[in-house]
Amino acid sequence: MQKQNNEIKWKMSFASITKLKINTMNTNYLFAIDSNSEEVLVSQSAKGTNKIDFIEQISRTENEILFNAVVTLTSVSQDPNLDVAIFKASDKLCQLIYAKHCLNK
Repeated sequence: MQKQNNEIKWKMSFASITKLKINTMNTNYLFAIDSNSEEVLVSQSAKGTNKIDFIEQISRTENEILFNAVVTLTSVSQDPNLDVAIFKASDKLCQLIYAKHCLNK
């Protein structure tokens, strides 16, 4: 039931979400900010596929550092004068924070 509610929420709020594709060695992580609920939505996509699998929602209060990192990455990616080095550094930071979040569960 919880997974179904998450999928419905994901679909309903999709229009108001900023999506970011975060690449790792074997998986593509997708980070999104739901500005209405102040959550980071995490999904993954295996390389070479178009299928996206929802992983989890992380509230801002649960991991404010990750939330702020994804907000920063969103801002960097939307800059018309995109600095690739800064984008890659922000991308790596989000990956590291999320990996630590997973280890601390």
